[in-house]
Amino acid sequence: MTPLGRLAPTPSGMLHLGNARSFLLAWLWARGNVLLRIEDIDKPRCKPEFTKAALQDMNWLALQRARTRSANDGLPDDAIQSSRTDLYRKHLESLAQQGQAYPCTCTRRDIDEASSAPHFDEGPIYPGTCRGKWRDAMHAKANTGREPAWRFLWQGPPVVFHDELRGHLTVDPSTLGDFVLWRRDDLPSYQLAVGVDDALQGITQVLRGRDLLLSTARQIAIQRALGLPSPAQWAHVPFIQDAMGRRMAKRDGDLSLKSLREQGADARRVTGFLAWSAGLIDKPEPATANELVGEFNLRKLSREDFVLRDRHLGWLLHGSAM
Repeated sequence: MTPLGRLAPTPSGMLHLGNARSFLLAWLWARGNVLLRIEDIDKPRCKPEFTKAALQDMNWLALQRARTRSANDGLPDDAIQSSRTDLYRKHLESLAQQGQAYPCTCTRRDIDEASSAPHFDEGPIYPGTCRGKWRDAMHAKANTGREPAWRFLWQGPPVVFHDELRGHLTVDPSTLGDFVLWRRDDLPSYQLAVGVDDALQGITQVLRGRDLLLSTARQIAIQRALGLPSPAQWAHVPFIQDAMGRRMAKRDGDLSLKSLREQGADARRVTGFLAWSAGLIDKPEPATANELVGEFNLRKLSREDFVLRDRHLGWLLHGSAM
C-alpha cells in the first residue's frame, strides 16, 4: 500500500522554521504523497489570511500536491476542517450514544481546585467530576446555567503504539484523564477532528512535533471507540528552539517563512538548512525537497532539539560562513 502522509497547518499565525521542518520531514517520509489539511477549527484564533500565507509558504518550499498548488481559497472541502463540523458532530453523537462521551459543566477553575494531579500537555488532569452526573446536555445546562462541553469517557486498557523515534510507548488513560471532545463554544476539539480526519482520509503515517506525542494516544482511543482505522506509523520529531532555548512559536514573527522570504532567503537554502538541522545531511547546502528524498531515513533524524543561532540566520540570508 502506498503510504499517505499529511501536512496540517493551523492558520493561527505565520508559519516558522519549526513548522517548515516538520512539514518537510513529513513530505520526505511519504515521498511527496501527502494530503494538505487546514486545521482551522479554532475559529477565534484562525484567520483566512494565515491560511493564504501558509499555502504561499508551502508553494515556496515546493511541498504541496498538485491539487492544492494555488495560493487562493479554492481548496476542496475535505482539506478544510471548519467545513466539516457537521461530520465531527455526527461522530460525537455516536460516542455519546455508546456511553463514551458525556456533558461536562466544569470550568477551568473548578478543575484546578478539584485536582491535585500533575499537569500534562492539556493542563490539569480532569478528575471525572461530571462522569455519570447528567442525563444529557439539556439536563446539565438546566441545572447549572452553563453550556456544557463534552468529554471522552476514557477507561479500559492502555493505548500502546510505536513511535519511530522513541520506540514502543504505553499510555494509561488514568494518567491523562477524560479529555474534551467538544468545546463549550460549540466547536469540535483538536483531538476529535484530527482523529476522525486521519481515519476517514486514509492517512497511514503521521510525522509531527514531539509536543503532540500524548495526542496520538487520545486520537487512537477515539478511533478505536468509533471503529475507525488508525495510522500505521507515527514519528514525533524534536523542535527548533530559539537562542534562549525556547521552542520556536508563531509569536516569533521575524523568523516566519514570510519574513525570511522578504529578507531575501532562498527556498533551496532554507530546505537544505532544515534537512541538515534534522540530521539528514552532513552539512547545510541548498537543496529542493525532491533532491532530498533519497537522503531521508528515519534513523538519521536527530533525537535532540536544534538551537537556532545568529550564524545560522547569517547563512540562510547571506550565505555567511557558519
